[in-house]
Amino acid sequence: MSQTKVKFEFEKETKNSVRYKEVPEEGKAPIVGSLYVQKWFAGTSKNITISIEKND
Repeated sequence: MSQTKVKFEFEKETKNSVRYKEVPEEGKAPIVGSLYVQKWFAGTSKNITISIEKND
């Protein structure tokens, strides 16, 4: 089992959600790309971090 933390920064706001774009580590390809988070949770956050756990 391995765990990775993926960083995202604000991209744009839609009617009910906020779109974040992934900030990949230097020299690596994006893992997720874009991510939509509901406004009630995202609030005014400009940066978020998501933990992804891969079960091998």
